[in-house]
Amino acid sequence: MKNIEGVKLKNLKVIPDERGWLMEILRCDEEIFDKFGQVYITTAYPGVVKGWHYHKIQTDNFTCIRGMMKVVLYDSREDSPTYGNIMELFVGEKNPLLVSVPPFVYHGFKGIGTETAYFLSVPTEPYNYSEPDEYRLPPDTDQIPYDWGLTPGLKHG
Repeated sequence: MKNIEGVKLKNLKVIPDERGWLMEILRCDEEIFDKFGQVYITTAYPGVVKGWHYHKIQTDNFTCIRGMMKVVLYDSREDSPTYGNIMELFVGEKNPLLVSVPPFVYHGFKGIGTETAYFLSVPTEPYNYSEPDEYRLPPDTDQIPYDWGLTPGLKHG
């Protein structure tokens, strides 16, 4: 797998006991933490792709807390040493991983497996309803050299 400049990954540790388990996602005293904007959860049904998009201001920090997702990143920054690189990660219950995505890096995810996947995001900025910092392309765009394996005739994204 090729890396993308500025993308950070953190393996998440599950701490179990007789009551259940705990998993810290993001702490303010870690190097990966920049600042807090908001926390939200979104879901993806099996086989559904949500992507592509990037931000000009915010850094996204996310993980999959239930189910599994394929997360794909694309470095569109022409001045980056990793310009054009694709990162494909499998994130979720079987691979608890925090992904930190800097501005101008396209990203998206696909629910994989047989159950709804739950995606927890802690971006550095709150969502701006009047001027969203979100720039989108369709999943099957020719501008990103990646094939999500979409079923013809079905809308995803």
